[in-house]
Amino acid sequence: MNEKGEYVDISPAGNQLNLISDCESCFGLCCVALPFAASSDFAMDKNAGQPCPNLKTDFRCGVHTKLRPLGFRGCTVYDCFGAGQKVSQITYDGKDWRQFPASAKQMFEVFPMMRQLHELLWYLSESLTFQAAQSIHEELQRAITKTEQLTLLSPSAILELDVTAHRADVNILLLQTSELVRTEARRLQKNPAKKQKTYNRGADLIGANLKGADLRCANLRGAYLIAANLRGADLRAADLIGADLRDADLSGANLTESIFLTQSQLNAAKGDADTKLPPSLLHPEHWTAK
Repeated sequence: MNEKGEYVDISPAGNQLNLISDCESCFGLCCVALPFAASSDFAMDKNAGQPCPNLKTDFRCGVHTKLRPLGFRGCTVYDCFGAGQKVSQITYDGKDWRQFPASAKQMFEVFPMMRQLHELLWYLSESLTFQAAQSIHEELQRAITKTEQLTLLSPSAILELDVTAHRADVNILLLQTSELVRTEARRLQKNPAKKQKTYNRGADLIGANLKGADLRCANLRGAYLIAANLRGADLRAADLIGADLRDADLSGANLTESIFLTQSQLNAAKGDADTKLPPSLLHPEHWTAK
């Protein structure tokens, strides 16, 4: 949103700032559209389309500052990549589901699809920032333009999209980007690891002790790093797309040049003030909470 409260579309350069959640401009869609079950992440069960009891009439969360202590850790982890404000202010032209209940069901179905498209825009936009991927920048830009056009379709047209097929097409470019960036980073390494372990997509590293590990340029796509010890690990130029970092300890780790890391992944992990992050991401509040 700009200073006038107007939504700003994705720029030709794929500016990731436009893909940051703006809850003030959203109709609390993640608090209504999505289901959750009583677990370590949520204190209760809630069906899809059912408003969370903590959602106020102005679409703000009534317990926002107490979510974790009250058992709603999952709410602090979730990130819609700006899909909430897009659906609220663009797709439905600022007409909320309370004032226009006839649109509620459709709006709640559109939201998760929009979220997928915005997630792809995040990855594509990041890809454009890598000089090493310059050879495919034009293809990346075309993919951004196409994806942005899909987000601007009517609600009924969005629901007819084959997002899975579009994601598969985009993933080809993301894989190419990752390979180009990691190859260039390896070439520029001043002190390359003599024997660096390689990992396959979806590697099972649950609870693994990787303290201080040299994971530069590692392929950790879809890796299960739940509760892994990554304290002081070097993750520069590591591909982290889809990696499960729930409760992973990133204290003192270096992720400054990591590839395809998201705020949601960081929100699910543990860390501290010494954790080094890419400039587009923030240290989660709970990392510094005592």
